[in-house]
Amino acid sequence: MAGPTIMQIVPRVETGGSEQSALEINAALVRAGATSVVVSQGGRMADKIEADGGKNIILSAASKNPITMVSNAAKLARLIETEFVDLVHARSRAPAWSALYAARAMKRPFVTTYHGSYASPAPFKTTYNSVMARGDLVIANSQWTAHMVHERHGTPYEKMPVIPRGLDASEFDPARVTEERKARLRAAWGLQPDDVVLLQAARLTGWKGQRTVIEAAARMKAQGRLGRAVFILAGSAQGRDKYEAELREMIASAGLQDRVRIVGHCDDMAAAHALAHVTIIASVQAETFGRASIEAQAMGSPVIVTAIGATPETLVPQHRDAANFTGWLVPAGDPGALAELLAETLTLSKADRDEIGARARDHVARNFSLASMQRRTLSVYDTLLGTNLAERFG
Repeated sequence: MAGPTIMQIVPRVETGGSEQSALEINAALVRAGATSVVVSQGGRMADKIEADGGKNIILSAASKNPITMVSNAAKLARLIETEFVDLVHARSRAPAWSALYAARAMKRPFVTTYHGSYASPAPFKTTYNSVMARGDLVIANSQWTAHMVHERHGTPYEKMPVIPRGLDASEFDPARVTEERKARLRAAWGLQPDDVVLLQAARLTGWKGQRTVIEAAARMKAQGRLGRAVFILAGSAQGRDKYEAELREMIASAGLQDRVRIVGHCDDMAAAHALAHVTIIASVQAETFGRASIEAQAMGSPVIVTAIGATPETLVPQHRDAANFTGWLVPAGDPGALAELLAETLTLSKADRDEIGARARDHVARNFSLASMQRRTLSVYDTLLGTNLAERFG
């Protein structure tokens, strides 16, 4: 029997969690014998859709222009008919409004994934955001997200399956990261053989907490507790030149040029985490998941995570389970607490640090595998369609 046809819609297929998840589900649908259609404005990952066996359809899906959104609704309704679509899955607000009206007009099930926290400073904005809570089923990427959606939009918990992001174990596998890959990064970052890497992997934007990290480094220097630690801030400024200049001024003012390095975009995050003694997630605003945390742990890097949003769900914190912890929680925006914790991690023996890293790898493998995320998403489709995609996926 032929499998169903599932249409996913995202604004673009460039980078980002929603886009990556769409591609991962595209591949899962094909493997399960379904027909996969991905609608977007295109992007650098568009070719992978068809390479994995799906169908790539271009539409002005990123537009927030009301006229375009109405036009997109009509175009999507026609696509639902011509492509024999059985279910529509939207992953972002503007295209979700068009997809909602198209799915309702064509009497097809409608699924959303609530990927972001979507600030609601005014009633209009709350209404605009509410489309992501209007699916027949609403996938939340964390327990924190599910609670936020329930509180903000009144969506019943029974309509919100919680499916965290999944990690491709073949990409983040310590055994596959060669010494040559690590040496390339060490050379690019100007590291000496005995330098200890304290890594923050995040784009340069204020809410990611780079200021807190630099202030913590300054406190550690003043206390004489830096040892051989070198802070690596890995992430693109994405045009935020003023913010990057501010960070560089903070580093210079504290005399930390040799200890805090802004290295820009890193194209080998698996190797970066493999080099890290510890990875810092210093966000000062709540995140709805925390992919950097699971990437780091998968590579055996313990994590220090701010105690806000969903990111704490990605680790086993020391205060909760002293025997099996994979990282530590720290108050957001508190450079003193971060400095104290970082200094303590620098006193760990290699054996103790490696033991924490091994637990972290196992934790991610058991709780955040890509295959589990794919299978559980297919089960959502099965619930609405009466199909057996999850079983066929294997």
